[in-house]
Amino acid sequence: MTIIDAGAIGDAAPRIPRVFRDTPQYVSEPLSARLGVPTLVKVETVNPIGCFKGRGTWLAVEQLFQSGTVTPRRGIVVASAGNFGQGVAYAGRALGIPVTVCAATTASAFKVAAIRQLGAEVRLRGADFDAARDAARHLGEERDWHLLVDGQDPWITIGAGTIGLELSRGVDAGELPAIAECLVPLGNGALLGGIATWLRHATPDTRMIGVVAAAAPAMALSWRAARPVQTATAETVADGIAVRVPVPEALGPLLEVVDEVVEVSEAEILDATQQLGAMLPLRLETSAAVGWAAALARSRPAGGVALVLTGGNVGP
Repeated sequence: MTIIDAGAIGDAAPRIPRVFRDTPQYVSEPLSARLGVPTLVKVETVNPIGCFKGRGTWLAVEQLFQSGTVTPRRGIVVASAGNFGQGVAYAGRALGIPVTVCAATTASAFKVAAIRQLGAEVRLRGADFDAARDAARHLGEERDWHLLVDGQDPWITIGAGTIGLELSRGVDAGELPAIAECLVPLGNGALLGGIATWLRHATPDTRMIGVVAAAAPAMALSWRAARPVQTATAETVADGIAVRVPVPEALGPLLEVVDEVVEVSEAEILDATQQLGAMLPLRLETSAAVGWAAALARSRPAGGVALVLTGGNVGP
């Protein structure tokens, strides 16, 4: 059984392809001036798939390949809103593993096209991500292919944890200020769980805060109740964190390493996305802006704030 801890994160970091590692991290002068405290950004958009997912998906697919669970004849099925599918497709193509991605009929056409360009088959099934996840499960059973679930496979979380490792190394080297609060978009929980696991080890005074869309509050409700809580809908502009049915395996680690989960409104998300686009030289998804939305709505901490900018896959 693979344990998600700081040791696993540190050991895994060198296995991740260099194109996904050591991403830009710096103090943004415009954001710091607006917030009134040093505000640093970790930019996860400058890589072949335009998002942070390449770290964990590479580790997960590589592990499945090395164990013989997947082969050129027995592939991988996943459900994805777009970015996770790109990460699995990238790793599958590199390792010669066929990949099929089930996405909702409402998924971003831009992201769906990017998945196909990476060589994966895409099937549009259901009105939201969780319906697509059901379709992926059925397809995996029908084909006898491996179903890889974002947030369920521990290597996804371990890979995300290397973002936290890089942040703490920047602080230790004096390149970044001490981080009082780290604000992380909270979808299924693998990203936040991984980063928080590392920072709880390396910078224990950092408050770890997950951010959800108020219109998709399942993970906030689940964290507060310490058990999975489903919602009837998850209708938010932030498609990357539109969770309706939590993944239990991803929730567990969050209960041990996360200090707070906050909700932001649709208006706050859209305003934050617009602000970041004006103040940073980046194109960012709405899901990537929820940390900034939360930072603007909160009391200012006595120290630096870190924002993880998770993806930039925005169509023209």
